[in-house]
Amino acid sequence: MVAINEKIIMAKNPPLKGALLYRYFVSNEVPVGHIFIGGHNPVRVQSMTSTPTLDTEATVEQIMGLARAGCEIVRMTVQNLREAENLTVIKTELNQRGLRTPLAADVHFNPQIAFLAAKSVEKVRINPANFALSHRRGQAGNNAGGGEKEREKVREEFLKLLEICRGYGTALRIGVNHGSLSPAIMNHYGDTPRGMVESAMEYLRICRSENFNNVVVSLKSSNTRVMVMSNRLMLKKMLQEEMNYPLHLGVTEAGEGEDGRIKSAVGIGALLTLGIGDTIRVSLTEEPGAEIPVAKDLVEHFSARTASLPEGFIDTIRLETGKYKRRLTNKAGKTGADQVPVVVSSGAGEPAPDYYYASGEDDLSRLPEGSSIIIPAGLWKEKFSDSPMHHPLFTAAEYEASRHPSESLNFVSLELKDLSSALLSAAAEDETLVFVLDSSHAHPSAEQLTFIKKLENAGCKNPVIIRRHFSEAVAESFRLRSAADLGIFFIDGLADGIWLENRVGERGRTAASTAFSILQSSRMRISSTEFISCPSCGRTMFDIRETAAQLKKHLSHLKGLKIAVMGCIVNGPGEMADADYGYVGSGKNHITLYKGQHQVKRNIPQEKALEELIDLIKQSGDWQEG
Repeated sequence: MVAINEKIIMAKNPPLKGALLYRYFVSNEVPVGHIFIGGHNPVRVQSMTSTPTLDTEATVEQIMGLARAGCEIVRMTVQNLREAENLTVIKTELNQRGLRTPLAADVHFNPQIAFLAAKSVEKVRINPANFALSHRRGQAGNNAGGGEKEREKVREEFLKLLEICRGYGTALRIGVNHGSLSPAIMNHYGDTPRGMVESAMEYLRICRSENFNNVVVSLKSSNTRVMVMSNRLMLKKMLQEEMNYPLHLGVTEAGEGEDGRIKSAVGIGALLTLGIGDTIRVSLTEEPGAEIPVAKDLVEHFSARTASLPEGFIDTIRLETGKYKRRLTNKAGKTGADQVPVVVSSGAGEPAPDYYYASGEDDLSRLPEGSSIIIPAGLWKEKFSDSPMHHPLFTAAEYEASRHPSESLNFVSLELKDLSSALLSAAAEDETLVFVLDSSHAHPSAEQLTFIKKLENAGCKNPVIIRRHFSEAVAESFRLRSAADLGIFFIDGLADGIWLENRVGERGRTAASTAFSILQSSRMRISSTEFISCPSCGRTMFDIRETAAQLKKHLSHLKGLKIAVMGCIVNGPGEMADADYGYVGSGKNHITLYKGQHQVKRNIPQEKALEELIDLIKQSGDWQEG
């Protein structure tokens, strides 16, 4: 064990090539075959097969493809003893083809499956909510509401697993999912980040008592705010109890396409920004290979930063109790107070931002009539000071020197180095002022978080808009990296607006749509339907990708609703967590519908399920005409 405290812990040795420059704490190093997770190793990239584990050829081919794409650890679902036995066959075939990529088994309910899998692959994942819990008989296991006898029985089974893992050199992941917590945890803590942490801690304490250190822990949710808060709370709990297990990060059921990528980047990036996380999996409702470029891009984005951290940044990192609290600000125009965060954009088109930015009169002529527009302070003073729709953007020096700013709304663009005590004092007296935070630092998010912390320490309540400039030729990289950098500001309720600029590509339209998606993914501003869909695995018994696309086609106009498309009844009802409606596989091409967490219609033939779901939404009063 390394020494642990609640400040950053830097290693005596430099990080390995490709590793994060800084980490909030240095975890224990866990071997998974020839790959090491944690310590100062690079953030590892993982994925999961979608083939039936009994289909050896298909599974081997998919694993080979994932490895070629850069996946470092591949997980497979293992539903029964036959599939556990087939792991050896799969492993042998991979060895004959010369592939050394470590394999992980995903196990639920039956400890015997975990025992057998641990002898064949390099890592086993169990869910604390259902380890040693008979799904078929519905008997109570650990955390499931059973008595001491049941709890002791589960402990015995878990100890057996630890001994097998120790003997075979197999790593273990304690994987907690929001929404699939056990009844006892739910009764005691509710469906909360704290409940997720306590679910994991029961098992981690046993691991520590048995001196078993090859453990990774994950706390996942389709709600990015819950995912980020639970991981930080998990880290705080480990620090308090002097544990240092690596953290596996992921947003479950992120969905597909642009929405799935931005949602994953918001959650994973918010933690990597803070130097938290040792391995990641991006869960997309697409072919498994599509996850790897996204994950690799995220890892490369953060590991490429080479400068030192801004002074005071470490003090901005909050390992709070898991409760959301927005920064208290004044109301200024459309920003601040209890208003939703605004979007600023320099381009016309859909979706329309709250404020347009025009750098000159030529740009003004291209903007929609009647729009709220931000313009340079000089142009505003010269021609538009009497217009209620035009608002000045000052530099810090211009604002401090100005004798006649706008009486209603002023924007001031500045970096951390521009924040003087005189400007802070002036801002505190001016409720029309909105800060636009820029950064030229190599760690811009770290610098902007430090800026906001200084405002809080000074009691300054002016709203803040985060502005970032990118030069990404590929639109997907722009979306991914901006979401990874800016998600933390909105998950934590620190900022009141977002202003993205990309110097290349389809600038205005892409920037505005990305900004709205970041706000939606961080649960700060809902502007469209949210689709929660799992990435598919060997448990899925219908074409989830095609189904998700069909539901999106027919239901994407239902603004504000959260609709889940889940592959199986094992994890689906739990992992869709706070969805308003659920479409869950319950058998071969059969679907069960949920309203919230309540089962409404069971075992509907898939060809009728979409129609039945639409009827359910209409009967519940949530239907809107497209």
